Amino acid sequence: GVFGSMLSTPIINPPQSAILGIHATKERAVVENGQIVIRPINYLALSYDHRIIDGREAVLGLVAMKDALEDPSRLLLDL
Repeated sequence: GVFGSMLSTPIINPPQSAILGIHATKERAVVENGQIVIRPINYLALSYDHRIIDGREAVLGLVAMKDALEDPSRLLLDL
């Protein structure tokens, strides 16, 4: 994010129904296929009002955003 934080919980302010926190991208060690590799890692945090937004739809939206960030060509090809 703007302040370089790695993780936080955004707070909904009325009349918002949801707010998305996009945090700093940092290189981190991750395991892929049994090997430790360095990859850019970014955290997304979504806070939403469960009275308005169902959890399933919120998670599906986050998954779609994750997929688009990991492979931006999907946005152009609409896959």
